Amino acid sequence: MKDRYHILIVDDVSENIQVAMNILKEGNYQFSFALNGEKALALVEENDFELILLDIMMPGLNGFEVCSHLKRNPMASDIPVIFLTAKVDIDSISQGFKLGAVDYILKPFHAEELIARVKNHLELFTAKKLLKQHNIALQNSLISKEKRFMTELEENQKEMIYVLTELMEATSDETGRHIRRVAQYSRLLAEYYPGLSSDDVEIIFHSAPMHDIGKITIPHHILCKPDKLTTEEFEIMKTHTTRAAEVMRISKRKFMKAAEIIALQHHEKWDGTGYPQGLSGDEIHIYARIVAVADVFDALSHKRVYKEAWSLEDATQYIIDHSGTHFDPKLTEVFAENLDEFKAIAQS
Repeated sequence: MKDRYHILIVDDVSENIQVAMNILKEGNYQFSFALNGEKALALVEENDFELILLDIMMPGLNGFEVCSHLKRNPMASDIPVIFLTAKVDIDSISQGFKLGAVDYILKPFHAEELIARVKNHLELFTAKKLLKQHNIALQNSLISKEKRFMTELEENQKEMIYVLTELMEATSDETGRHIRRVAQYSRLLAEYYPGLSSDDVEIIFHSAPMHDIGKITIPHHILCKPDKLTTEEFEIMKTHTTRAAEVMRISKRKFMKAAEIIALQHHEKWDGTGYPQGLSGDEIHIYARIVAVADVFDALSHKRVYKEAWSLEDATQYIIDHSGTHFDPKLTEVFAENLDEFKAIAQS
């Protein structure tokens, strides 16, 4: 982990830049700043930045245009961009994420929120770089050592998943116990589901904890809101599926690839009414269909910031009642036939 990250702050109002620098000064960061988009792009050509805080409403090139230029530049496309802006309409928020921003913080922002979001995205950016570098190094390994290196890679993937899961636990509404229970439920479903191998069981057990890793990109005030989300907030919440897939897509190894699939598809529904792709039936990967049952059952049967815990009987009945609509009918059969084992995990 780097001791000193280089952050670029772009805003046409110098006072706003000074406020952000004052808030983040305890983080031992190195700062550069630009008062317009053209200067920002020039600084990117001359420096290595780990994060860019970018205003939208600026003379000349606006923030959206700057972000678009950055994402087209192979040398800068991986730099995470956080929009810091007073534009609160959902179209602007959606456009920001479509252009490749990792976060969108509204002005005036809370100091604690800015500190947390900057820290989280810098850690995630570093983890992504390390994983990419690790893959490149492994691709250059000698063929005669492939089996040994593949074994080491699998262990490293498990370790990386563990690190990212710990990060998720620290920054989202997910608890460590929830994450571990989902992994155990998923392994149980995979063991009893016809046609899955022991390798499938191991893969899903180690990859299931990453199902909601994308939530670390969701603004804190939405993620931890105790009330029902607005339509606009829910649209932002839904992006945790696609954002996670984008991060993990760099790896083609089996654990990370499985985690990518699970993170992207675990909110799809058997009848095609889920998100983000509206997949239905067998179009949804079996790993994601399994985690969907595990995740919903555990979420219902345990307390969350926005709800009290349901009884195990009510949570069980929900899964059964939504067989063929939300859930794979074969999986709900497996669930019902081995209910005592699922309840034992829930109560552990």
